[in-house]
Amino acid sequence: MQHDDVGQLLWVGFHGTEAPAPLVERLAAGSYGATILFKRNLTFATSGGVETCDLDALVALTRQLHRAAPDGTPALIAVDQEGGLVQRVRAPATLWPPMRAHDGLPAGADEGVAHDVGLAMGRELHALGFDIDFAPVLDVHTNPANPIIGDRAFGTEAEVAARRALAFARGLAGAGMLACGKHFPGHGDTSTDSHLELPRIDHAWERLERVELLPFARAAAAKLPMIMTAHVVFGALDATVPATLSRAVITGLLREKLGYEGVIVSDDLDMKAIADHVGVEAAAVAAIRAGCDVLLLCRDEAHQVAAEAALRREAERDAELRRRIGESAARVRAMKRAHAEHRAVHPAPARAIVGSRDHRQLAERLAGRA
Repeated sequence: MQHDDVGQLLWVGFHGTEAPAPLVERLAAGSYGATILFKRNLTFATSGGVETCDLDALVALTRQLHRAAPDGTPALIAVDQEGGLVQRVRAPATLWPPMRAHDGLPAGADEGVAHDVGLAMGRELHALGFDIDFAPVLDVHTNPANPIIGDRAFGTEAEVAARRALAFARGLAGAGMLACGKHFPGHGDTSTDSHLELPRIDHAWERLERVELLPFARAAAAKLPMIMTAHVVFGALDATVPATLSRAVITGLLREKLGYEGVIVSDDLDMKAIADHVGVEAAAVAAIRAGCDVLLLCRDEAHQVAAEAALRREAERDAELRRRIGESAARVRAMKRAHAEHRAVHPAPARAIVGSRDHRQLAERLAGRA
């Protein structure tokens, strides 16, 4: 375990439209591995009832956040840009319909369009300075009462959702973006929102393997660079803790049974499913023990400080945790180096690509209005 290994595991959000000086210093020191941008970090103006994002300010911010750590690996910048309700960067960037809109395409056209949408969205994000898109959603939308997934999913059937989502991920990769499939082992059949409470799913193993797990098994086989966990209890897998904190789910199922070799990212530990039921310090340690490689701490600066302190404190007395931290840090660094090498030979496209006519026409086609 190297001195700044813990920092590689901590990916953080912040408040404001400029990066605070202490955050920039911590990025340069390798104390944080990545930042995550939200709508609260972007500058918007409203004219004639139309809200537009200041892309010049956004590019200035991403340039400010891109700092090389002492080991030479870049500090990455991530965003949730899925389409529909979940797209932080808005007009004049292309506005994408939700991914369930693929259901409206002619038979056989969906996979090609999904790839093209991922490529177009990825090119716009690359031009604006992002490295990671926390997409695609790999959840299968099987519960009409689900308050959080809904039309974010690529379909209501596992095979269809997997095929479309992984085509989208290939498009992102072609644009030089790192994709992250979510939310393992599947958030599609919950009736509650893990941002607000702790959901539970009690399907038998046979159902989970056939529906919820199938897109993630496909993602593991396709070597998707990142998979994000769900703060959901799965009774048939581990009835005691949410998936994010379960070694049986993260290491036993995702890493060993499904053979996933990429970076495993926790969902935000600030969410109430974790913060209100476990506590951020205990959850940070438990998630790394379970097999997560990265911890998302998106909102609360005190939680970020507490999570880092808890990991360092526990690592001092626990050799196995030190080994796990070192293992995860090495995996994150390897992904970062591969990403930097790819970007070196595939530089960002010109800003003119953002909101281009071709991209807007593709969005219209997906929305069924072309």
